[in-house]
Amino acid sequence: MKDFAYSLPVPKDIKTIGTVTAPGAIFSCRNVQVFYGEKQAIRDVNIDIAPKEVLAMIGPSGCGKSTFLRCFNRMNDTIVGARVLGQIELEGKDIQDKHQDVVQLRARVGMVFQKPNPFPKSIYENVAYGPRIHGLAADRGELDEIVNSSLRRAGLWDEVKDRLNQPGTSLSGGQQQRLCIARTIAVNPEVILMDEPCSALDPIATAKIEDLIDELRESYAICIVTHSMQQAARVSQRTAYFHLGDLIEVGETTKIFTNPRAKLTEDYITGRFG
Repeated sequence: MKDFAYSLPVPKDIKTIGTVTAPGAIFSCRNVQVFYGEKQAIRDVNIDIAPKEVLAMIGPSGCGKSTFLRCFNRMNDTIVGARVLGQIELEGKDIQDKHQDVVQLRARVGMVFQKPNPFPKSIYENVAYGPRIHGLAADRGELDEIVNSSLRRAGLWDEVKDRLNQPGTSLSGGQQQRLCIARTIAVNPEVILMDEPCSALDPIATAKIEDLIDELRESYAICIVTHSMQQAARVSQRTAYFHLGDLIEVGETTKIFTNPRAKLTEDYITGRFG
């Protein structure tokens, strides 16, 4: 279904309002464009992601948020006809270089999806899978410690410690999402991408995930796509507003929500469309 935002007039030659750079950035994106066949989904996006911060991406459905998020771990590579142009650097190295090991990249840049997707394995094996295939544990004792630590950091240990051999799918939706977060952090990523991580959860489970995001940002750079402006305001330090494939405005979250500088941003935040 066509999103209402597509009927809105879009200024030509948009220049992003706000500061796209971030001190000590772990990710740096310059002139990033994404095409699906002949259709351009992202136009000349420039933005940095810094350690120990949550960057929220907001905007109407179909505006390019998730498409852009998938650039960071090259998930767009899996889509037939998708092309990513421009420069995306992780700690100064081009992630699109032909010599880039994509498996290793996705270990460094973990992803949590919209719907919880635990493997059809036990709770223990869900978390142990990544460290095992990446050779992060020398023996079962080290693997046990990684699983224990990851479940604790995901705020799930006390709820599952007595049933680690039960299927991950036996957990509630909120618990499954925290299991997926534990699975992500078990391989020691530097960045965590979250694509609408709470959209399928109830308010109580959502609150737990948001608390967890706030704790995890002390150790990781986090980039979250969300349709909930309230969630973006609660969990992020910086917010980026996307509209029809353009990055319209980026800045401190409090300023974006209280005093946006772009008319399109103001219209979206005040509910004139979206």
